[in-house]
Amino acid sequence: MAGSELYEGPIAMTRKGFGFFSIGEDKEDLLIPPESTNHALSGDIVKVTPAGTYRDPMGKMPPREAGTVVEIVSRARESFVGTLVPSEERPGIILLQPDYKRMHVPLEVRDAQDAPLGYKVLVEMKGWDDDIAYPWGVVTEKIGEAGVHETEMRALVLGQGFSSDFPPGVMSDAHDLELNGRTQIKEEVAKGTRRDFRAIPTCTIDPFDAKDFDDALSVRKLDDGNSEIGVHIADVSFFVKPSTNLDKEAYARATSVYLVDRTVPMLPEILSNDLCSLKQGEDRLSVSAVFTLDKDANIVDTWFGETVIHSAKRFVYEEAQDVLDNGEGTLHEELALMLDLSKKIRTRRQAKGAIEFDTVEVKVELDQTGKPIAIRLKERKATNLMIEDFMLLANEAVAKHLSDLTSNGGPHFASLYRIHDEPDADRIENLANLLRIMGYQLKTKAGKVSGAELNKLLDAVKGKPEEYLVKTATLRSMSKAVYATQNIGHFGLAFDFYTHFTSPIRRYPDLIIHRLIKAHAGGDLITPTEMQEFDKLALHASEREVAASDAERDSVKMKQVEFLSTKIGETFDAVISGVTERGLYVEEQTTHADGMIMIRNVGDDYFEFDEKHYRLVGRRTHKAFQLGDPIRVKLMAARIPEKELDFVPA
Repeated sequence: MAGSELYEGPIAMTRKGFGFFSIGEDKEDLLIPPESTNHALSGDIVKVTPAGTYRDPMGKMPPREAGTVVEIVSRARESFVGTLVPSEERPGIILLQPDYKRMHVPLEVRDAQDAPLGYKVLVEMKGWDDDIAYPWGVVTEKIGEAGVHETEMRALVLGQGFSSDFPPGVMSDAHDLELNGRTQIKEEVAKGTRRDFRAIPTCTIDPFDAKDFDDALSVRKLDDGNSEIGVHIADVSFFVKPSTNLDKEAYARATSVYLVDRTVPMLPEILSNDLCSLKQGEDRLSVSAVFTLDKDANIVDTWFGETVIHSAKRFVYEEAQDVLDNGEGTLHEELALMLDLSKKIRTRRQAKGAIEFDTVEVKVELDQTGKPIAIRLKERKATNLMIEDFMLLANEAVAKHLSDLTSNGGPHFASLYRIHDEPDADRIENLANLLRIMGYQLKTKAGKVSGAELNKLLDAVKGKPEEYLVKTATLRSMSKAVYATQNIGHFGLAFDFYTHFTSPIRRYPDLIIHRLIKAHAGGDLITPTEMQEFDKLALHASEREVAASDAERDSVKMKQVEFLSTKIGETFDAVISGVTERGLYVEEQTTHADGMIMIRNVGDDYFEFDEKHYRLVGRRTHKAFQLGDPIRVKLMAARIPEKELDFVPA
């Protein structure tokens, strides 16, 4: 609708109440002054019309094109988690100080439901009266006293629209399954319609603290010298039927959420930790991708369908690794064969240009009260990579299988893909400039970069102080992987076809993929009406995935800050991870916690921001602090609720 100079889309708000609105890739965003935002909040879909040039009365900002919000089409969020505080300007009025960083105003709370000041609550926004400075709402859930571990973890989940509790209808269905689920499995197995893998050596390999086992591997040598690898995935779709209470709730959640101390599951525990979990020593229903591989791990044959399995062993990664390292133990021969094949699969994937993002994951150890007592980096062993290789193999093969079946039209014409677009040219050029300043060369051609070049870079930074920073910057310059019904391939994995098939206990799209596999194999048809909903599902699942990872990241961040809050005044090794006109962002090297050195604390000089070279330079001393530089820092403050750390150079 650009012709009539009326644009529609999301608005981004700053803490000071200014809005920014994109009117096209090659144009500068319109600036929306606070008085022209028409009560819009960050992320809202709004209609905007251009409004001449904005000139900052303080003269701090150069003049730029402005806009006015003429209509709020839809709110990005209606509920906010925060702390109840008294209003300083209006005695007797209670405000909600939202946890959501992009919320630039508090909410006036008109019904606090007897929740005391200093409590964390969930508030539903009801409106924003023209003559009042703030929106208003009512408390819909009391969470607990701010600062208490249990309160803060629940607040993170509720703040992203997830809930630890299931609705009564879902709990009723779960109760029925507790009574009848095992009988249903026995009856299904007795029918004899599923391919039976119970006599073939099968195991699960998971982290030591895993509660749900949704994937198992079977392996056997065939008489002709080839190997058969079965990737067996929990058959959630056997229990979760379309349009039931269980299904509607799983759709709404779309994903499980993994915080530092808990899982907020997509499905009730009877399914996620019991009936669908591929437990050792129990017959279980699965949907499988079965591969016949030659000695070079080339695919000779594939089969997809419903199976029954019996896991002989539940390994943790370290235990399976010990069996391989020691050359003996439970299922040694099978593990060794799988490891050999997986390495060949990975080599082939790398040769195609798959990016090997061996990203570092932070693991926070808590005591009984939820206090962080240690923070370490998760180690990735050969067994982790082996499982990953077979899961990727299955996801790719299933995507290709469904694509082949849907491309000929007929009754099944839709599928769901996991797509990853090529990175944006500008972002890649920015990354290349940034890396150049840090002493690394990234070969690009007209804003394009190959997976092989990115792998070369990731290899070059291994073990260096700036390794984590370079990996993070590279990841941020990539497009975001999302769900879609139109396939464009997966840039990061160098796959032409990719989907999510291997985790239906914790991801709703995988459940849909299982239903599609069954429908194509002669099971219940997926109706055209259901297929028309796939686009909506793809968008919803992508959005919920982002919300879940925000909650997960925030829970780690909060515990990093809490862990360091007992170490005020101590000095640490860090690396400069960002440079702005406000100061330096630094990343502490052992916990990987982020903090800031405000520009006024950088040193006894007047420091200026050199945007082109990502550095601060002292006017008098010419001392420079540059992105990627190692720096020794002293911790001055730790604000746990804000998840923020303040440092000064040591």
